[in-house]
Amino acid sequence: MEISVNDNKEFKDYIIRATAANHQIRAFAITSKYTVEEARQRHNTSPIATVALGRLMTAGAMMGAMMKGDDDLVTIQIKGDGPIGGLTVTADSKANVKGYVNNPGVMLPLNSEGRLDVEKALGIGVLSVIKDIGLREPYVGDTILVTSDITQDLTYYFATSEQVPSSVGLSVIMSKDNTVSQAGGFIIQLLPDADEELIEKLEKKIKEIKSVTTMLEHQYTPEMMLEELLGEFGLEIMDKIPSGFSCNCSKDRMAKALISIGKKELRAMIEEGEPIEVNCHFCGDHYTFDIDELKDLLHKAVR
Repeated sequence: MEISVNDNKEFKDYIIRATAANHQIRAFAITSKYTVEEARQRHNTSPIATVALGRLMTAGAMMGAMMKGDDDLVTIQIKGDGPIGGLTVTADSKANVKGYVNNPGVMLPLNSEGRLDVEKALGIGVLSVIKDIGLREPYVGDTILVTSDITQDLTYYFATSEQVPSSVGLSVIMSKDNTVSQAGGFIIQLLPDADEELIEKLEKKIKEIKSVTTMLEHQYTPEMMLEELLGEFGLEIMDKIPSGFSCNCSKDRMAKALISIGKKELRAMIEEGEPIEVNCHFCGDHYTFDIDELKDLLHKAVR
């Protein structure tokens, strides 16, 4: 079984892309422990926020890897009425992913099963998937949060907005010290030429398998997850794709954002006579602009 790897990029997390059943099934599996832990450290998230954001980032990285163009981007947003406020994750076609939580410090009692109550943290709301593939307008698919379980709601999104029967499995496991112990998941999709017999066999198999949490607890790699899921269907691994937390923010990008707010706001900032600090939502990095820099931006503003 030959796997192609991008040897030029150092990585710890990665995605396996595969097919099965003579290309009637496509599948992705990921280990995302280091990606989620970096997000936790950057945003100082509570355990429940870490799990919620980690699940969405894990899915986002795989959905990014589904994109075909080098400049394609996918953004997944959850807006709910729960105390977490909302989540935003963006990934590119190289499986670089970033994300943030509106309320990173949210705390809730454990649910009746003694687990972090992510569903209650999210509440009732909407899941949106925005795909920017270089067209004049991005594709936007909105679905309601059917269960507020990110795994089930993404499965519902694929079925209703993209008409692709899918099975999604996601898990983030926290250590006792509230760092990320394990994270990962899979997305399995039936392609349009899948026959009824295959669909029935796959549905039966998915009901029988261990949960993603159990697989991660037993140190399953993405390859092992897909073998567990699809080994009997003629699994063929295509690629091993590096994945990690990556933000493309910079002082120049922040300067352009400040220019876009207009002359009136920039003048107000200058009149206050103090440097301003601009923070990136996605990675938490800070950029400081002194008065001279703000004056320079004022000259570049067009309105």
